[in-house]
Amino acid sequence: MKKRISALILSLVLVLGLAGCASGDKSAAYDRNYSASVSTTTNNNYKTNDYEVYESANDNGGSRYFDLTVTTAVADSVETKDFYQQEIEWNTEEYKHIDENGWKSVNVSPFSTFAADVDTASYANLRRMINNGQRIPEDAVRIEELINYFNYDYAAPANNEPFSITTEMAPCPWNDKTQLLMVGIKAKDIDMRQRKASNLVFLVDVSGSMEGADRLGLVQSSFKMLTDELSQDDRISLVTYASGDRIVFEGLSGANKKEITEKVEDLFASGGTNGSAGIQTAYEIAEKYFIEGGNNRIILATDGDLNIGITDEGSLTRLITEKAKSGVFLSVLGFGWGNISDSRMEALADNGNGNYNYIDSLTEAKKVLVDEMGGTLFTVAKDVKFQLEFNPAQVKGYRLIGYENRTMAAEDFNDDKKDGGEIGAGHTVTALYEIALKDSEQEIPEVESKYSAKSDAEGTPETAGEYLTVNIRYKEPDGDTSTLITHPVDDSSVTSDMSENLSWAAGVAQAGMLIRKSEFAGTSDMNEVLERLSSLNSVKEDEYRKEFCELMKAVKIDR
Repeated sequence: MKKRISALILSLVLVLGLAGCASGDKSAAYDRNYSASVSTTTNNNYKTNDYEVYESANDNGGSRYFDLTVTTAVADSVETKDFYQQEIEWNTEEYKHIDENGWKSVNVSPFSTFAADVDTASYANLRRMINNGQRIPEDAVRIEELINYFNYDYAAPANNEPFSITTEMAPCPWNDKTQLLMVGIKAKDIDMRQRKASNLVFLVDVSGSMEGADRLGLVQSSFKMLTDELSQDDRISLVTYASGDRIVFEGLSGANKKEITEKVEDLFASGGTNGSAGIQTAYEIAEKYFIEGGNNRIILATDGDLNIGITDEGSLTRLITEKAKSGVFLSVLGFGWGNISDSRMEALADNGNGNYNYIDSLTEAKKVLVDEMGGTLFTVAKDVKFQLEFNPAQVKGYRLIGYENRTMAAEDFNDDKKDGGEIGAGHTVTALYEIALKDSEQEIPEVESKYSAKSDAEGTPETAGEYLTVNIRYKEPDGDTSTLITHPVDDSSVTSDMSENLSWAAGVAQAGMLIRKSEFAGTSDMNEVLERLSSLNSVKEDEYRKEFCELMKAVKIDR
């Protein structure tokens, strides 16, 4: 056995060495993890050895280093130690490259446009990495998802509007030359006792990569939790896929909780991953039991690792975009580690008019599927788009913090054929901008044009006191034509001291920038951020905010 393990390690070293020879021109974005596990059974004592190997290239793609730890569990005892001879299994986690938003000149780019985003997968995935002591890939950190993981105390919408708008601007805590603008919206709540009937299709990846208590086992526990919340008016179906797809049951009433639970418990993992076949079958079942005016949704539980059928992100996106026209929404729940395809799962949810959450624990499953069931499953506004129009008489430049994967062309804002984001019942959405006012010393890159329209320094009488206008377009869940809401931002939104909402969002953004090694983090320091956040009253009352502060204490920042 020792000879076999040593040979495997030697093979790993040779493979990595060859990979290094082939990667001479790779950039700093080159970033890989490797993991391994060995399992043996002796006299009914189950023993598992797990460890991670981390490989990273420097800016020149040259040097690499490896971190290995082993966790050994025998019966109820757990031991962690350094170990360098185990069987290696490649880690193929995928994260879409994020080219961080930079400064924009108002004279050159007066409009900032992006789709609303209530996904929170990045935060839960980040928590998993921190708790496991893993190194965090920079592209795994989507700052807007960190910010939007938390609830904010925004005013409820009035006059039957689908959501309210809150704005606040205060001095930026990491740059004394700029202001920090918060734009927050809160969706209307629904009475869950009077909610519309749901037609739900549980679509479960049961391929071999989903085997394990933290994968299929957690999926089963999650769906059993959700089943407990269903009513007799709801219709539930279960579709699985591995090398092929299978309809386990279809159209059962939510009152049949025992039968649904037993069928979910009977699932087991094996085989390849033909996700596209499962997706197409799930849409067929969802359309078969479609409830007019109801909540028609597929809930996909997967690690995103597809290897049979349609597997590339582009083709899958086109498939989902076409299927979304049926009026069926697609939400994605990510599970597991080592082979999760974060970028693919995000794309599926975005184009399926749904949301993307990562489930790393039963606590997170309860948060997403029980505590926030309305926001996760019941859409109150779809294709929601933001467009901020800046007044050049007041503002010199701006920088949108996060939302890199959700930015849009200015002309797409008024185009109802262009997809936006979906907002569920009770959800809050928060966006932060760093803003340089007209007299700021902040340097803003811009180009001069002899055709540029020079703005009047005083502005028009109607807009002279406005810094910007927040424009939001949205559609009803079953509508095709958007409605426009406008919200001017003037001195009434300006304050010298940040509110609890803005202070918390700013601190989360700073932590995200520090982890990402952002060039825009300015004077941010994790200790100072934690000191400020820990003093907020909301932290003492909110378990999720307390947890964030504890997590950030464990993060090692290398700047």
